[in-house]
Amino acid sequence: MIPIRKTLEADVVIAGGGIGGAMAAISAREAGAERVVVLEKCNVRRSGSGATGNDHFSCYIPEVHGPDIEPVLREAMGSLIGQNKDPGMIRLHLEESFDIVRKWEAWGINMRPLGKWNFQGHALPGRPRVFLKFDGRKQKAVLAEQMKKHGVQVFNHHPVVELARVDGRIAGALALDISTPEPGFALVKSPNVIVSTGLTHRLYTNAATPSRMFNTSHCPNCAGGQALGWRAGAKMVNMEIPYTHAGIKYFQRAGKATWIGVYRYPDGRPLGPFVTSPDAEYGDVTADIWNTAFSDVMHNGSGPAYLDCSECTPDMLAYMRQAMFDEGLSALIHYMDDKGIDPGRHAVEFGQYEANLVTNGIEIDINGESSVRGLFAAGDMMGNISGDIGAAAVYGWIAGHHAADCQSRALPSADPENAGERMAFYSGIYERRGGAAGASWQEANFALQQIMTEYADCGPHRVRSDTMLSAGIKYLGDLRVKIERDMYAGDAHELMRAAEVLNLLDLGQALMISARERRESRGRHIRSDYTFTNPLLRDKFLRVWKEGGEARTEWRERLR
Repeated sequence: MIPIRKTLEADVVIAGGGIGGAMAAISAREAGAERVVVLEKCNVRRSGSGATGNDHFSCYIPEVHGPDIEPVLREAMGSLIGQNKDPGMIRLHLEESFDIVRKWEAWGINMRPLGKWNFQGHALPGRPRVFLKFDGRKQKAVLAEQMKKHGVQVFNHHPVVELARVDGRIAGALALDISTPEPGFALVKSPNVIVSTGLTHRLYTNAATPSRMFNTSHCPNCAGGQALGWRAGAKMVNMEIPYTHAGIKYFQRAGKATWIGVYRYPDGRPLGPFVTSPDAEYGDVTADIWNTAFSDVMHNGSGPAYLDCSECTPDMLAYMRQAMFDEGLSALIHYMDDKGIDPGRHAVEFGQYEANLVTNGIEIDINGESSVRGLFAAGDMMGNISGDIGAAAVYGWIAGHHAADCQSRALPSADPENAGERMAFYSGIYERRGGAAGASWQEANFALQQIMTEYADCGPHRVRSDTMLSAGIKYLGDLRVKIERDMYAGDAHELMRAAEVLNLLDLGQALMISARERRESRGRHIRSDYTFTNPLLRDKFLRVWKEGGEARTEWRERLR
């Protein structure tokens, strides 16, 4: 049996120390919570989807946008942060965003690298721009320092593997201690838990390099945190419509707006009728209007698609290079410099990345709390509000504040009813230590990705159907039996990866069940047996949750 190395009590415990988790921790302390604990898989100075940096923050600044928030709200709802989201949540995010921007600036994050509020990209000409350009290279280090100043207790290398429960409500979090090769457990008892573990990758095979599990468009260490809420019985939304980003091909780093240029066919023609010359203010909006462009040209044989920056002025190229540094793309810049790749002279191929769960997950209310009492979500764990950097920061702050307000909730006197069972389960995986009949976590993850890609893929030129989804659900059930029986882990790191695979398996099940229930085609969810988009479902959300060991679904109205 893997030993319990530490047992603690806290007013608020946070799973994940990324943008949302860090903001939640600081907010909870400022709101009066005495004991705030962060359990982080990596190190809070360089963890989460925003680990290396970021260059855009969704927000509303009155002195830039004017006193009327409504045009900005409408633009946000039509942008990448507003798809399949509750308008009331987007409104609150925008209303609170400037306060967070000013906090970040006061703490030492450069929100005005050009000396002014600079909004660029992710918008169509003539429309309000929602994304503030900033220098996010130091954002995680600054937030880590703020957590330290506020007295937050941080445990690095402690990924949460289960939420502890008593009588159907939250009672804390169970984490693996992976700080040594030999694993241990840490149990933090608390009436309030905030899940903020970053967007989910490794659920589908990678678009450009399917043999490389970790060559993904975002941080590949973020894998399946939504499943913590799923197993706790929290209602999930938008699980059936994963997100697919696009960007420079093979390097697998998300981002179109950072680049300035014109998308072109191999023969030099512009990819669409929208942009024919480089525009530093808006970039090439072709992929925002025709969002399947990169896949379509490969499917019909007219591709590949290239971004041509040759007509950019020296100032444009310098600005683009600086924005790449701000976003944390220094490795890409160094690679291009080393290989003699000059965006001003060499066209760069762009493409569609694999699907991920970034706006799919735990349904929260206006306070950040889920349908399970005591369970909050922030960052990319949120299903009905976008988890972009801005929303992660704002709703992390909101969730932390309200979790602190709920610290009067009594900690259950009984021991968590599921903690012992899960510790025994993970100990069994570790104690196998391999063997002829066993399977590594990599084998299990690849098998899962294959099933998801074959039977529940999403996006352009990828179709689903009742028969395919039903088969996929059956195969996931078969895979679960094999994984729980045969998967082994040789050390603490491998046990952490095994826990991630189990999370991904749960999310694959939730996704397929939701996709089968949504009997229409909408966005990246394309049904061959329901080819139409049902207008009656335009303002509805599909919930899915686990109750009594069975998955349940229901529709609800979009919250205004």
